[in-house]
Amino acid sequence: MAHDILLVVIGLIIGLVIGFFAARYFMQKYLKKNPPINEEMIKTLMMQMGRKPNQKQINQMMKAMEKFQ
Repeated sequence: MAHDILLVVIGLIIGLVIGFFAARYFMQKYLKKNPPINEEMIKTLMMQMGRKPNQKQINQMMKAMEKFQ
């Protein structure tokens, strides 16, 4: 009885660990393939707000975005 419960608990722990690392791997792969924001998006957003961004401003925004990722 106790042996069966122990096997179930160990199986759950192993499943959680494998699931965590698999989800982490696939999420990192997805984010590399489809980055959440890029320079062109920043430029478009700033132009929609009525500002003409220069490359320095775009680089500053990209660095700020990378800090949050």
